[in-house]
Amino acid sequence: MSSDKTPRRALLSVSDRTGLVEFAAALAEADWELVASGGTAAALREGGLAVTPVSEITGFPEMMGGRVKTLHPRIFGGILAREQDFSEAAEHEMPLFGVVAVNLYPFTAAARRDAPLPELFEQIDIGGPSLIRAAAKNHTRVAVLVDPADYERVAGALAGDGLPEAERRALALKAFRHTAAYDTLIQRTLAERFGEAALPESLHVAGDLALRPRYGENPHQQAAFYADPLAAGPGLGSAKQLQGKELSYNNLLDLDAALAIAACFPEPAAAVVKHGNPCGAATAPQLAAACEAALAGDPVSAFGAIIGLNREVDAKTATAIVADFKECVIAPAFSDAAREVLEVKPNLRLLATGPLDDYRPAAQLRSVAGGWLLQEGDTKTLDDADIKVVSDREPTEAEWGALRFGWRVVRHVRSNAIVLARGSRTTGIGAGQMSRVDSVRIAIEKAGDAARGSVMASDAFFPFRDSIDLAAAAGVTAIIQPGGSIRDDEVIAAANEQGVALVLTGMRHFRH
Repeated sequence: MSSDKTPRRALLSVSDRTGLVEFAAALAEADWELVASGGTAAALREGGLAVTPVSEITGFPEMMGGRVKTLHPRIFGGILAREQDFSEAAEHEMPLFGVVAVNLYPFTAAARRDAPLPELFEQIDIGGPSLIRAAAKNHTRVAVLVDPADYERVAGALAGDGLPEAERRALALKAFRHTAAYDTLIQRTLAERFGEAALPESLHVAGDLALRPRYGENPHQQAAFYADPLAAGPGLGSAKQLQGKELSYNNLLDLDAALAIAACFPEPAAAVVKHGNPCGAATAPQLAAACEAALAGDPVSAFGAIIGLNREVDAKTATAIVADFKECVIAPAFSDAAREVLEVKPNLRLLATGPLDDYRPAAQLRSVAGGWLLQEGDTKTLDDADIKVVSDREPTEAEWGALRFGWRVVRHVRSNAIVLARGSRTTGIGAGQMSRVDSVRIAIEKAGDAARGSVMASDAFFPFRDSIDLAAAAGVTAIIQPGGSIRDDEVIAAANEQGVALVLTGMRHFRH
């Protein structure tokens, strides 16, 4: 058993065998002894390489259906031994390892396809994470590899002057992140399967680097986008960019907002978003008509906007999009004819999500000084049983349709949020003001003449009657809002004085 200071012995135990034989062959060419567990050893033999099975070192066969194979002091001692431990390792016949290449059972793949619990448990790797952590702990002597993308570079270095300390540290960090992410995805999946509450006692997040934008919200800020490995439905993590420049940090935020609005409607729908807020939204029997109506909701703000659509984009819809400058479009798909139209704007970013049937708004995670805030997505829908008409006048059938449409949109607008709507399109939106009446003023100004005959949706109650009076003066005919103010009676009286129908939902939709 070798116990020199630079043992040329590699332990290989992988589930993903991408590049395995080539990597092992490069090590063998550099006079490294290969040691491997069952399936890995078989793959190496098939590749024409000499390999020592793990069982020959441990003196035990693999057992319990492969559950126990590498968990043995002779394996772990050979990985964890420091230079001062070499004599002790030799005394106990522990062969020293200089390379450990391990990747783990495909638990994430099993979780994504909703594998039955017994199968899911069998995909929880035990020995693999232990080997990885042991090697990463002793990285100054043992090179640890968890990613086939590193094989060629590391094999070249080992065949030459060896791995520099900085490279060993980078590999060790990658290894610890690999096992941390693996455990995070296991506990998250099992928490869901076991029916645990959505807000656990401790928070663990794992994501795969999907994009490094040139910068964050501003050029002096760095940023990155991490995709959720367990996200099964459509979203930014799985969307395919078909055309256009690299996505920016701000693009991603606006694309997510546009997708959320479009996806919340069963009818063909379009949303136009700037700086996280919709400036227009509409539904229609045909997507092109919805897109045109959404763009008309605030044509000035729509310049340079992001568009979200919930149907495949056809040529007519594409023509409406390219009539003016837009940053991005996100939709389930784009027809060939639409692609031809959109190609005249080569910098226009196109993202295809696939069908939105399984779209689910994500839980919202935000950082604050000293911690994180986590909340469920705002997904509660309006229940007819909770709707209460409190004015003397009932809304007309047309007003009811517009009120329901406006209520769907207002939850996606930053508070204080006001949406004016007519039919199934927005006519004016007031967002993000510190005073609710100021949001009303902005929505009316945006709507212009279209305010007359529109309805109004508010994400929270009106603290005073001033917003009702202002809206009625502009021609608003019906209002939907949560209610709950200590001055509700004054607000109701104002609506009755103005002949405005007033509906309470009992549900608030703050968005900060």
